[in-house]
Amino acid sequence: MTTLLVAVALGFAAGVLAGMFGVGGGILFVPTLVALGLTQIEAEATSLLAILPTVAAGTWRQSRYGHIRWRAALLIGLASIPAAGLGAWVAVELGNELLRRLFGLLVLAVAAQMAWRAR
Repeated sequence: MTTLLVAVALGFAAGVLAGMFGVGGGILFVPTLVALGLTQIEAEATSLLAILPTVAAGTWRQSRYGHIRWRAALLIGLASIPAAGLGAWVAVELGNELLRRLFGLLVLAVAAQMAWRAR
């Protein structure tokens, strides 16, 4: 039951942050899912699937405001299809431990960028 409540709270927090700032929830989802017992690869895959409802809701809401550039979104979306397949293959090939370390470096880089921009 506690795991379910943490998962619901995580989904809510990620949805609010994604809606407010346009950020993906992966920075929040992945470490929490690892802490809940998933492997790094499982956490990343689960995060990618779990973000779909947030993307759909955010896109619907922002389209009502007229904030979406549909041509750019289509081009980025189409380019991301083969890139996502390649990324999944690389993640499996790297293995869980190296992937976890690289994700940690990504989180530190994002934090550094945010701190730099805030100064």
